[in-house]
Formats: sequence, C-alpha cells, structure tokens
Amino acid sequence: MSHEELRLHLDHILANARLMTLLQPILNLVDGRVMGYEALSRGPSNSPLHGPQALFRVAEQHGRLAALDWACMRTALRTFARLKLPGQLFVNLSPGSLLDASFAPVAVLAALNDAGLASSQVVIEITESAPAIDYAQLRQVVARLRTAGIEVALDDLGEGFSSLRLWSEVKPAFVKIDKHFISGIHQDPHKVQFVRSIKLLAEGAHSLVIAEGVESTSELAVLKDLGIRYAQGYLIGRPSPVPVRLPSREVQACLQSGTVSVFPMPQRNDGLHVSAKRLVMSAPSVSPQTASQDALELMMQHPDLHAVAVVDDGIPVGILHRPALLDQFITLYGRELHGRKPCRDLMDGDPLIVDKATRMAELSELVVKKGKTAFTQGFIITSEGRYLGMGSGFDLMREVTEMQLVAARYANPLSGLPGNVPLQEHMERLLTNEQTFVTAYFDLDQFKPYNDVYGFRRGDDIIQLLARIMRESCNPELDFVGHIGGDDFVVLFQSLDWEVRCHGMLARFDRECRTLFNPEHVAAGGYRSEDRRGTMTFHALVSLSIGAVLVDPTHFHQYQEVARAATEAKRMAKRTDGSILFIDQRRMPSGRKLASDENKLAPDEDLPLANCA
Repeated sequence: MSHEELRLHLDHILANARLMTLLQPILNLVDGRVMGYEALSRGPSNSPLHGPQALFRVAEQHGRLAALDWACMRTALRTFARLKLPGQLFVNLSPGSLLDASFAPVAVLAALNDAGLASSQVVIEITESAPAIDYAQLRQVVARLRTAGIEVALDDLGEGFSSLRLWSEVKPAFVKIDKHFISGIHQDPHKVQFVRSIKLLAEGAHSLVIAEGVESTSELAVLKDLGIRYAQGYLIGRPSPVPVRLPSREVQACLQSGTVSVFPMPQRNDGLHVSAKRLVMSAPSVSPQTASQDALELMMQHPDLHAVAVVDDGIPVGILHRPALLDQFITLYGRELHGRKPCRDLMDGDPLIVDKATRMAELSELVVKKGKTAFTQGFIITSEGRYLGMGSGFDLMREVTEMQLVAARYANPLSGLPGNVPLQEHMERLLTNEQTFVTAYFDLDQFKPYNDVYGFRRGDDIIQLLARIMRESCNPELDFVGHIGGDDFVVLFQSLDWEVRCHGMLARFDRECRTLFNPEHVAAGGYRSEDRRGTMTFHALVSLSIGAVLVDPTHFHQYQEVARAATEAKRMAKRTDGSILFIDQRRMPSGRKLASDENKLAPDEDLPLANCA
C-alpha cells in the first residue's frame, strides 16, 4: 500500500476517532491487588493500521504523532472511566508529544475533567522514541504536570542507553523494567543482578519499579523475592477491552506461598580477566575539520550513538557529546551560528581514552574519577593508541555486575555449584521469611583412602559425579544445592518429597560411582592402603552419608544454629557404615512425622551439638 493510501487511512481514523483501547492490569505484589492499568491503543480491526507499530510509524512519517497521541489518550480516558476500573491509568506518550504545546497541563486537565477523572488517577508513561530530546524543556513540562497532580512513569528501562539519562533528568514516580530482563529471570543470574541493581537505584531515586513481561509463576516468584513492588504481563492479565480486576488463583497462590525462590547461579568463566575490548562498539568518527552540522547529521543517522569521537589521522583527540552538540543547535539561529564551525571548536578536548587491554576494575576506577560525563556519554577505546571504537557506561555496569557474580568464594571452581556465601544468603532468606525447610549435609565416606590409592584427579571425578547427581535430583526452583568445600555439600530443600530425593541420590551414587573403581576392588568391596598412622588397613568403597535437619521458625532463627545442627546430623550419619540418610527430629513439633522412622534421632534424645565444619 502506498504512503498516500496509508495517510488517508490515518486521516480517517483521526477524523472519526476510530481507535480501540486495550487495558492491561498492573499488579501490586505486596497486597495482591490490581493497582492500575496500562492503556494500549489499536487501529480499526479491518485497517492496515490496526497494529500499533504500523499506526504510530505512519503518524510519525506524516507529522501527525501528537494528534494520534491525543486521540489515543482521549479514547483511553473515556474507556477507563466507562469501565470504572480501580487504581491508576497509565497512558503512553512520546517525549515529542509531551513537549508539544497541545499537551500543556491545562489541556490534559481539561481532558481528564471531560472524562470525569481526577489528575491523581492518570500516570503519563514516557516512551523512548525520540532521537533527540530537549531534556531541559522536558524537565519543565514534567514539573508542571507534577504540580497539576499528574505523575510520570518511564517505560522500557534498559531497552536503550538514553533511558538512564531520561530517568536521571525527569525523576519519574515509576520506572518500568523492559521485558527482556524479566523473561527467564529465574534461569539467568545476570538478569537477577540487573533487576537487583535497578531496584537499588530506584530506591535512591524515590521511584517505584514495575516489571514488564511476566509470563510464568517462576518469574513472578523471583520478582516477589527480589522485592519488586509491581508487575504486569500475560500471566497477570492480557491486554483486553474489558480487563481482569482480580489476579488468577495461580497468581494468588504464588504471591501467598511461603516458598523462597532459588536464584540462578552463574556458570564458571574468566569474568575477572575481562578487558575493555569486550565493550568496544564500532562507531563512525569525524575529523577536527569536519563541520559541526555534518557531525550533527551523522548523529541523527545513528540514534543510538551517544557520542562521536574526533579523530586526527587515526589518533583520537576529542569527543562530541550528543547533548552538548544538540544544545548548540536548538537555540534560535543555532545552525547559522555553529553549523559551519569545525568540530575541534565544539568538542571535549579531554575525553577519557583507554586501551582495549585495560582491565574492568581499572576502567571502572577511571570512569568514576572522570565523573558523570564519562558514564552517561561514554569513552573512547583505542588499540595501540589508534581509534578502535566507543564504550558506554551502561555496558561497563553490565560487565562489572557479571564480574561480581563470579567473585571468589561465590562458586566452587571444581563443581561449579554455589559456595558458602550464596548458601548463607539463601538460608538467611529462608529464615527471614520464616519458611520451614530441610537442611541436608552430604559428605563422602572413605574419601581420603580413595585419593591415596587412585590419585586426586580421580578424587575430583567422584566429587563431580556427586555434584551432577545432586543437580539432576533436586528441583532447581525449590532446592538450593551448594558445595561448601572438598567433599562437603549442602542442600536446602523446600521440595515436599525431599526424603525420596535423598534416598534416590544415595542409590544412584552407589550405583554410578562403581565405574570409578578397579573391578577387583569392586568385587572385594574395598582395598588395602595405609591409614593415617601408616598401618595397612582395609578400606571400604567410597559411600555417601547425609545428615538432615528439619528447620522450622519455632526452633531456628540464625544461620549458625542451622549449621551446627546439620553438622551434628552429618556426624551421626557417618557412624553407620555404607550410604545412609540420617534425620535429626529433636526439634520436630509434637506428633509431627516424616516419611520414615528409620535412622532418626528421637525428639527426647539430647546430644551435644558440634561446631560448624
């Protein structure tokens, strides 16, 4: 269809107000109630402009974006008022429309009054669609809206680099995390850390966080445990002309569940050795003699370019920051006054320039010392002094986050399982939430003699075998599997069938570990080697002992208490030869039974507790 035909379709839609508003609920994860709805506009169902992308693209091409935004807003206000929905209505506006004179606060208030709505019932959601934004003017408009009682939200945080700048400038009441960082968050440690970081930033900026794109209860459970206040997505409610007012039973059960999510852990990598080379973004450069208006045109052709390097014969000599350059041209006669000036007159002659081999820790320090500009607008990366590309503070933050995730003591280098630090963090989350769970301490028996006879490399094979069996036998969304060192492992079970899983692991370990012994040793049930006193002694095959403790909020309040009890249960398990599960029931509530009575310490027995190993 031709551009002219599409324009006629758009004119017809605007002239006859032929727009439809779909509403998607936003859920408060604390009280389980719908706190508001986002308005999503569509064209007529039989129109080539039915879809929002086509509709708004054509409006922008023909300079009708502000008119379309107004039509969408009026339709959304009327729909929300007619349905008498609870909470607030989130209405999307581009920065360009928000700066349009037709959207003055007095006009917005008049539209609200016509629909019978109060200013407190509407939130203007700013979408990042403009290649160039006059931040000073935008701050003034937002301030006037706030004075009129209308708050603003920032949409799709994290989708583009400039959204961080937009957040800093307008200080919105709400920030919405882009759905990319929510999708699969229960399986991606980097997304967990990103959302954690955004939550901390939001708390400092007095903004409330809304997570977009929630599609599974696993994602919702992680967001709840991260302390995210609001969420929206298909799981909570799809966009609809008549949206849901209450969350589904599935969502309610997730929010009311005492289960604590197991956050995903990073895989081993060499993140600590990452250099600035990973941050390089190929970007065009200009020469010191290039006319400033040509540099501006270059930026307009590359909307994602936050800065342009000024390079003289391959050597960077300065940097042109997008906001600084735009400030020169938005004034009256700006193009006539500055357009012909060479870039060297407008550039920052003292940019941050780093070699591609610079380590992340060093680069972070340099960016901090250089100040806010180096983070928000970026820095130049070179190779042996010659221009290579640009780097951004956003990418630097992402990489530093990854480095922190794989820091020492966070993951065991042999098994890849989380170590003492994340184990303690997860247990403290369980205790804080007063969740009843089982702590199971796994330890290999006769492991030292095996190392003496077969060597440490084969010993590592047994440890890795046990780690694999534990990973595959536990529920990754409910059970935390940790490797605290050597041949010692701990599982924090929330699975109700934890005892069945433990017996399964015992049987599987006894079966699979036989392949790591010589056949004659398997046939004899062991082998002879020197003990710690130097005496030749018969040692049985390696077996597995598990000491389990039911941890309930009545008897356990601190990590150290659980650790001591689990250590004692493990010691009791090791008193019996062969692979065994020992369950300590001393603190079990009266009358409560576990799945089996075999190999359990009775509630009335009194044993001294060992120190945590």
